[in-house]
Amino acid sequence: MPPLRETVRAHGLSASKALGQNFLFDEQLLDRIAALPGDLDGQTVFEVGPGPGGLTRALLRAGANVIAVERDDRCLPLLGELGEAFDGRLTVIPDDAMAIDADALVGGPYHIVANLPYNVGTALFTRWLEPKSWPPLWKSLTLMFQQEVAERIVAPVGTSAYGRLAVLAQWRSTPKIAMKVHRSAFTPPPKVMSAIVHVTPAAEPEGVNPRVLSKLAEKGFGQRRKMLRQSLKGMAGAVEALETLGIDPTRRAETVSVAEWVALARALGEPMTGRSPA
Repeated sequence: MPPLRETVRAHGLSASKALGQNFLFDEQLLDRIAALPGDLDGQTVFEVGPGPGGLTRALLRAGANVIAVERDDRCLPLLGELGEAFDGRLTVIPDDAMAIDADALVGGPYHIVANLPYNVGTALFTRWLEPKSWPPLWKSLTLMFQQEVAERIVAPVGTSAYGRLAVLAQWRSTPKIAMKVHRSAFTPPPKVMSAIVHVTPAAEPEGVNPRVLSKLAEKGFGQRRKMLRQSLKGMAGAVEALETLGIDPTRRAETVSVAEWVALARALGEPMTGRSPA
């Protein structure tokens, strides 16, 4: 196929600010991103917001079968051409990713790889971290975020970036910043730097209800300047559980380790029934 930049120009496409779009044209960079999940030959990849298909091309070149969700109708003809060029290994769903159940759509093990639109990236990420059963159907997440958000995902306890995202990402998965991407790599350049986070599932601690853990983190970090006895008082039994576990209720949320949040969630709720590992 012709270079992506030429194809975009031929179709008269430009990045939509309303959709949070920023296009990547550097094929070497895109190939490096597509390599982060490992060998994708014959693997299924779910992609959100492919836009003109730069990352999609790289995933297809890597041998993946790609299911892409794109809400921008302007991009559909270009993506259709891409599917034809790669022997039908690209399926495009013209819809909003926030309305899509990826597990139900794919139906089997898959990877998620996406240059996420900034305006919905965090919401999609937290949804993928909170499936009803574990391990999840997704085998890995390789996601582009604003660098500030990426740093919050991997932040250690006690740092200013440590918060709800870190707890949700780290309690039963392993996140890392795999690559930083300079703003100048995008067209148009965003105002912020970007980074790619790679996440793989880990063993789930026993006896923990994910919904309880999520609610605890939401409450605790929603009022992070307050002591735990204040920020968690709306959750029945939370303050008493702190004392039972030996967690000083005068501490603040950013001082509580992921393991301590897990222990507190275990003390407060019954576990949900999960899927056994294959």
